[in-house]
Amino acid sequence: MDINQINKELFSFLDNSPNAFFAVKNMCDILDKNGMTRLYEGKPWDLESGKGYYVTRNDSAIIAFRIPKKDYKGFMIMASHCDSPVFKIKANAEITVDDHYVKLNVEKYGGLLCAPWFDRPLSVAGRIVVRAEDGIETRLVNVDRDLMIIPNLAIHMNRQVNDGYTYNAQVDMLPLFCEKGEESDSFMKLIASEAGVSAEDILDTDLFLYNRMPAAMLGLNNEFISSGRLDDLQCAFASLKGFVEATPKDSVAVHCVFDNEEVGSGTKQGAAGSFLKDTLHRINSSMGKTEEEYLMDVASSFLVSADNAHAVHPNHTDKSDQTNRVYLNKGVVIKYSANQKYTTDAVSGAMMRAIFDKAGVPYQTFTNRSDMLGGSTLGNIAQSQVSLNTVDIGLPQLAMHSPYETAGAEDTAYLVDTARVLFSSSFEETGNGIYKLS
Repeated sequence: MDINQINKELFSFLDNSPNAFFAVKNMCDILDKNGMTRLYEGKPWDLESGKGYYVTRNDSAIIAFRIPKKDYKGFMIMASHCDSPVFKIKANAEITVDDHYVKLNVEKYGGLLCAPWFDRPLSVAGRIVVRAEDGIETRLVNVDRDLMIIPNLAIHMNRQVNDGYTYNAQVDMLPLFCEKGEESDSFMKLIASEAGVSAEDILDTDLFLYNRMPAAMLGLNNEFISSGRLDDLQCAFASLKGFVEATPKDSVAVHCVFDNEEVGSGTKQGAAGSFLKDTLHRINSSMGKTEEEYLMDVASSFLVSADNAHAVHPNHTDKSDQTNRVYLNKGVVIKYSANQKYTTDAVSGAMMRAIFDKAGVPYQTFTNRSDMLGGSTLGNIAQSQVSLNTVDIGLPQLAMHSPYETAGAEDTAYLVDTARVLFSSSFEETGNGIYKLS
């Protein structure tokens, strides 16, 4: 595989996906170009074997699937997420300071690192809802220019900042937008202009800040990549690319990207919602299968929860486990947690290793230090809706939840290869604890 070409495509995807809404739109465009048919949850589905389809929910989550034949054997699923820790623009956002500055009122979305957001060009993108002749309609908006900044307080006014500082999201993190002019509501007028509507027709918004720095190659030999939103668009991109390049034979290939993982997944478009379950049931029903056949198919299915993993930090090597240490460019990571924050067990871990071996892809194992709590991800949350063998994996990275993260230049290609093999394979439960990989 051409690693440089993979990274070129990844960078384009990252730079054009400032948040979940744009990531889903860009995935829809790629699926359209690859001959997939769009479905809508509010309309009937008439599915055919040998074809590919996709459906979205809330404009911010997407499931694509390919049905190889009518008598398929279960589902091979890779799930990731397209949201990232960020600042969301509040309603009535403008705050005037000393009758001179205008800043915007924002709130934190997810567990973000605050410090890296200072002193870098920012802009705003997301979704607005406007009046339509027969109701309402959504539109995507991206102000594609350097627009705002969150200025640091000079060290002369905060001499102890380098000794440790607690950031107050309501005080420290509000972006400078403009100087005060004669007109009010300048922000909403800008958004309306970008969307081609009048400000009065905007009924509501889901707008977020984003870092304007484009993705880049780094390192003496270009061995590192850095970008915003690597967690988790790097996995979402690799899953999609593997999906469109795969040749499903016996199982339905399912590329699934949820929203709201960074805030607990408890939404209709999150992993705790019914999106995956509803989609699998509708595939089953449209193909003329019974409920018992659906349950049999789920028993011979496999879910790969793909969300990035923590690499050993060069300045803080003590933060990683003693024997399960992950490094950039050393392969895909299988993640383990005794308390099931990651769902990997011996069966699903062995299944995943068999997939890696079949793909010829290197892999690593990750556990948190035993005295350090880690975060959870999609796998264990999705189990509340669809219970099946599940493994948690990811790509190694540094500075997770920063607006500019770092990963290995080779690892995306490893996950593309893995996804292609996963989506072209089948697992069949042939007995108690016995599974056949084909």
